[in-house]
Amino acid sequence: MVDIKLLVVQICVILTASYAIGWLLRKFGQPQVVGEMVAGVLLGPSLLGWLAPGFFASLFPRDSLGPLAVLSQIGLLLFMFMVGLELDTKKLRKLGHVAIVISNTSIIVPFALGAILAVFLYPRMADQSIPFTGFLLFMGAAMSVTAFPVLARILSERNMLGSRLGTLTIACAAVDDVTAWCLLAVIVAVVKSELHQLALWQMLLGLAVYVAFMLFVLKPLMRRLIERHADTTKNDMIVAVLLVCMLASSWATEWLGVHALFGAFFAGVIAPKENSFTEDVRKRLQLPVVVLLIPLFFAITGLQMSVGLISGPEMILYCVLVFVVAVAGKFGGSMIAARVMGTPWRDAASIGILMNTRGLVELVILNIGLDIGVLTRPLFSIMVLMAVGTTLMTTPLLSLIEREREDERLRTTREAVSLTQ
Repeated sequence: MVDIKLLVVQICVILTASYAIGWLLRKFGQPQVVGEMVAGVLLGPSLLGWLAPGFFASLFPRDSLGPLAVLSQIGLLLFMFMVGLELDTKKLRKLGHVAIVISNTSIIVPFALGAILAVFLYPRMADQSIPFTGFLLFMGAAMSVTAFPVLARILSERNMLGSRLGTLTIACAAVDDVTAWCLLAVIVAVVKSELHQLALWQMLLGLAVYVAFMLFVLKPLMRRLIERHADTTKNDMIVAVLLVCMLASSWATEWLGVHALFGAFFAGVIAPKENSFTEDVRKRLQLPVVVLLIPLFFAITGLQMSVGLISGPEMILYCVLVFVVAVAGKFGGSMIAARVMGTPWRDAASIGILMNTRGLVELVILNIGLDIGVLTRPLFSIMVLMAVGTTLMTTPLLSLIEREREDERLRTTREAVSLTQ
């Protein structure tokens, strides 16, 4: 039996904390989503459970988290559908060679470093019942992620979205996310097949049939429906049809042995982008999903991790290693690739900083890892801290580079004026 009164109180506390901390961090130039991520961690055992264990136990009793988790999962499905709606595959096909090199490097380098780190961490922090191959592939994929939606929000707030730097970074991040989700789909299939003795070829064959159906049957039907009825009074009906398609796609990928989030994301990817109606659907979903449901996901994530699990010199060492590998792979790989392709050092550093933003997408992937047993709770806690930390780094480092660029511009102007005199 769901305790509605407790659920309402939980949601009120989560939203109040998320937006209060978001408001506070915006004073320091951080986007709202960073405040929501931090609030999720602070509401869990890491702070609230440590400062006021009695209040924490009465506010978030273990047997009351089911409804909260269900709401957060619905929010995630809708969010991944929105991410798919934002992704225009036609634009990706038109990418220049610079974006292709940067995006490929920013996947390969962190994936390789994550795989090397997995060799070290597996005997020390992994559940030994999980196959080593699955753990290694998951760590590589988790290190390769860039938070496309968070990155877009940061660029928009800094008026960089339409600039060459912003366009290039967004394109690279979009390629990274598509590649990471494809890799993760295969990794989840590998892990589940090895754990449950299911034939991997059967799961991959099922995925191939699913993809073919989505591309060659559902996609044309969706396009025809939108073209025929988007400008009529049947708009609400079409939105409902799209959501039913998204949920059916989620059910199909879950049934095939891959996570339901892949289905929601892919349903958004195949939705027609030519008609403004699709953008209207995304805007309609924005308010309930981003304002209400996603903060619940951050809270559930915070409730499943604890900074207290990262205690002692050994665990702190593992935490530092994860953070260093994450930054070196994503920031270093992207920056060096951009510089090799002729981008000035400051712009290359900006690209590296932006590509190192992990945000919400990383937390989604980490929760999948926890669900399928690839991550233990201590390692999950370390990876969550890494995701929050790399996202927090983005805005201050960008501001620092922009100040240096502005100072250099002023020096150049003064020198030019002095030469004319």
